[in-house]
Amino acid sequence: MLNKQKQFILNFKILKLLFFSPLLISIPFYLANSGAKAGLEFQWNQDSGYRRLKWFQKEDKKRYRNTIFFFLRPSDRRTGLLKITLNIPKTFDSNLKDKVTLCKVKIGGFEGRTKCIEDIPADIEINEDNSSLDIFPYSPIPSNKDSYAIVFKNIFNPKKPGLKQFHSYGQYAQQDTSSRYLGSWTILID
Repeated sequence: MLNKQKQFILNFKILKLLFFSPLLISIPFYLANSGAKAGLEFQWNQDSGYRRLKWFQKEDKKRYRNTIFFFLRPSDRRTGLLKITLNIPKTFDSNLKDKVTLCKVKIGGFEGRTKCIEDIPADIEINEDNSSLDIFPYSPIPSNKDSYAIVFKNIFNPKKPGLKQFHSYGQYAQQDTSSRYLGSWTILID
């Protein structure tokens, strides 16, 4: 009788372990996903002329040190870009002096990280009021299959959170001297 009672208690403990272990194992996964963000991007300029461009930032918290990549993929540009103008929103109050570069980029994904492959020599001029910057590459950016990026390296995110929309314009070699709209990037600072 005593042996049957010990066997019953042992079976009951095993049953409790089998019942509660999936619950205990799933708790850390549930807590890790509680900070997930929705994949929805709000644009306040939805007219037919608006073009959304891809971007990547390493940190989205306010006042954190950040690196932002503004991508110019092959589908975003045509032949021979001579000049790129980037309009900076007034609410993006970060010091950009000596922190902006142009590079050929490898866009990251599931198997790799986003990184600059080769720096493109260019003259970069920032307006006094930080409202726009002009990038003049030494040789025109070709319309090949490579992706290029305007990179803000090691900047501090603005103090005010919110959506920041950057507009880009390009001047092509085979056209008149006017700049044409390339697209816009909308980044989020939490």
